[in-house]
Amino acid sequence: MTSSTPLPGEAKGTALPAVLPADALPGDAETWDVVVVGLGIAGGCAALEAARAGARVLVLERAAVPGGTTVMAGGHFYLGGGTAVQVATGHDDTPDDMYDYLVANSLEPELDKIRAYCDGSVEHFDWLEALGFEFERSFFPGKAVIQPKTEGLMFTGNEKVWPYRDQARPAPRGHKVPVPGDTEGAKLVMDLLVERLAEAGVAVRYETGVTNLVADDSGSVVGVGWRSFGETGVLRAHAVVVAAGGFVMNPDMVSEHTPALGSKLFTLGSTYDDGLGIRLGASVGGQLKHMDEPFITAPFYPPSSLVKGLIVNKLGRRFVAEDSYHARTSYHVLHQPDAAAYLIVDSEHMAEQRMGLVPLLDGFETVEEMERELKLPEGSLVATLARYNEHAARGEDPDLHKHPDWLAPQDQGPWGVFDLTLGTALYAGFTLGGLRTDLDGRVLHDDGTEVPGLFAAGACASNIAQDGNGYCSGTQLGEGSFFGRRAGRAAASRD
Repeated sequence: MTSSTPLPGEAKGTALPAVLPADALPGDAETWDVVVVGLGIAGGCAALEAARAGARVLVLERAAVPGGTTVMAGGHFYLGGGTAVQVATGHDDTPDDMYDYLVANSLEPELDKIRAYCDGSVEHFDWLEALGFEFERSFFPGKAVIQPKTEGLMFTGNEKVWPYRDQARPAPRGHKVPVPGDTEGAKLVMDLLVERLAEAGVAVRYETGVTNLVADDSGSVVGVGWRSFGETGVLRAHAVVVAAGGFVMNPDMVSEHTPALGSKLFTLGSTYDDGLGIRLGASVGGQLKHMDEPFITAPFYPPSSLVKGLIVNKLGRRFVAEDSYHARTSYHVLHQPDAAAYLIVDSEHMAEQRMGLVPLLDGFETVEEMERELKLPEGSLVATLARYNEHAARGEDPDLHKHPDWLAPQDQGPWGVFDLTLGTALYAGFTLGGLRTDLDGRVLHDDGTEVPGLFAAGACASNIAQDGNGYCSGTQLGEGSFFGRRAGRAAASRD
């Protein structure tokens, strides 16, 4: 219903929205069991599971259409433990192998969440397919940001990269929705999810944004304030699930928490990735975690042949195994002097960089000429390339342990140089931090106690995708949908 008194003005920048008192809810306030804030993959899955658990569910979405940042994603879901695609393509994987890898690859692993995600991954795969599509039972073996066609599986992390391959048995876990193109797969899933929501009786109101949380004297969240164009109102809710995206489009929050994203980078996000959902949670005492961790990348492949080259910094030294997942490579580039680095590839392995994010600097007839033109210390590149070639010829890399699949001497001149330097290469990124939650999406205070009645999922929450160095493509859609489901069920069953 429409509020009888104006709600506080919209909180912008880093400001926290005002918390409305419970008496702002009139006796005849519209009442729902669960109100979900945002209709991306996490919010949609939360709403569907809450409705299937018997709750009356309302979704409030600021945009005029569903999807949020989800429809900008590549359509990867990070899943494993023995999915039907893994079995069909001959890739043996277990929940324990997946768990060992994610623990080894996490900044501060939340073991209960990782355990649940791995143990529930096959069931979640089946649940996703039950929305109305099927992952293609096929495997893409090359190095790419996303499969070029409709292949259902590929490596999208550092599973085969040292030291992770020694800590956990590698398996490909990047499951792509079978639609050609970089983003159409995620859109297909959202379209199907919206259809299932309608079948489950979930009410959705577009162009309606939540502006405030309503809390009683005990601190329990009991409703929301909303705005739709010039109209405002309040709703009573037994539980609220915040799934309104990250904060990459909020320059003030980026400056405060992840300043690296504000410099020479292209931001990956929708208009409404302004951190409002995170600030709503913080307004009632929710703790924030990993807010300083961004995902940043400038992929230099495909084609895969470029991975066989070597990357050096401005000192002429290698510093990262070139077969790393592109975000891990980028992470290490940004930690080099002046964030400068060069990919060097000989004529036998040289090919056009199809992503267009890392420009070709020039070609050189000799290593010495290349060293001079790049202004590297005298003799540095000559020595680095000679050592790399000597060991690559034997299928070895004693310095950085690059996988033998991607080792090849770079000794056939002329040589091409791709410039990975920040400000020259086009780096893009998004935020990873969010509200601290428990296994079922309950938002937690600093002392670990829950904020009663409040849940968070997707980019609003800090779950297993914690840092760019260890990120795997498909984690956001994978964990957003998985933990969104858990949050929806928990919200529906709240006492």
